[in-house]
Amino acid sequence: MATHKVTSLEVARLAGVSQSAVSRVFTPGASASKKTVEKVRKAAKELGYRPNVLARAVVSGKSRIIGLVVAYLNNQFYPEALEKLTNALQERGYHVLIFMASHQAGNIDNVVEEILDFQVDGIIAASVALSSDLSDRCRAAGIPMVLFNRAQDDPAMSAVSSDNIAGGRKAAEFLLAGGHKKIGYIAGWEGASTQRDREAGFLSELSDAGMELHVRGVGNFVTEEAQEATRRMFATDPPDAVFVANDHMAIAVMDTLRFELGLKIPEDVSVVGYDDVAVAAWPSYNLTTVRQPANRMVAETVDILLSKIEDPDVSAHRVEIDGPLIVRGSARIPEGWNR
Repeated sequence: MATHKVTSLEVARLAGVSQSAVSRVFTPGASASKKTVEKVRKAAKELGYRPNVLARAVVSGKSRIIGLVVAYLNNQFYPEALEKLTNALQERGYHVLIFMASHQAGNIDNVVEEILDFQVDGIIAASVALSSDLSDRCRAAGIPMVLFNRAQDDPAMSAVSSDNIAGGRKAAEFLLAGGHKKIGYIAGWEGASTQRDREAGFLSELSDAGMELHVRGVGNFVTEEAQEATRRMFATDPPDAVFVANDHMAIAVMDTLRFELGLKIPEDVSVVGYDDVAVAAWPSYNLTTVRQPANRMVAETVDILLSKIEDPDVSAHRVEIDGPLIVRGSARIPEGWNR
């Protein structure tokens, strides 16, 4: 057991290699022969040596650390997406630091300021939006950023999301085809681009069919607020179908309808969500929902960020990936529906 801070020079002496060889062995992406790797790792284990990643970052100017900011973990979509993002970045030789933030812009700005102090090579902001001032500061610091499952009106900011407008249209098309006449909508946090675009697509499809929204509530992507929105929505002149801005809220809506209000799904009311989280497929929910193509979203996000790290002159890139409507049993299935 080492009683002092073991250095790479000591590892090099024990392994019989140069100090630079030790550095290459512990640098992701660097080349070293299999024999050298075995000798260095054996010596490092004997001495209890661990490389100082931050010190190496000072020398090389690259930390190989990606800062990942997220605002929601109670929504199942994000833990699953973060796991995929982390695995994809690790496969490319990067480490990930996760920072939590609420969706209020001031809090996010403070968190990103903290991330910059860690000398990260890049930032992925999942489910959050940034002020234009902070976006400018990140660019000035030479730290590329990609928004994941969000977008904002900044042509210099890269962003990856599902095609939320198209998804909203698909939900409306399905409910209209099912013969629903009194259709409601429960919105998420209204500062989110995902919420805005899902609702815009939904309302546009209703309008094209000559229909208006029967009733609207706001759940802010929060279970308790979605439950309360449901109670108010069904207190008088209730809808016969509800599109909910994400599955996290849709599950709360379904529980409230069935166990508090005594309604049957889909006999009394149809429910459609958005995301296709794991719970949506459970028999107790069997939720019809628009799927977010998480694997493709993650792959695009990582490719965009790493290309920007490797070449700062690469232009911003915005990607919207179409996701399918997953038809299950929580909403009336239109006759002959096979899309």
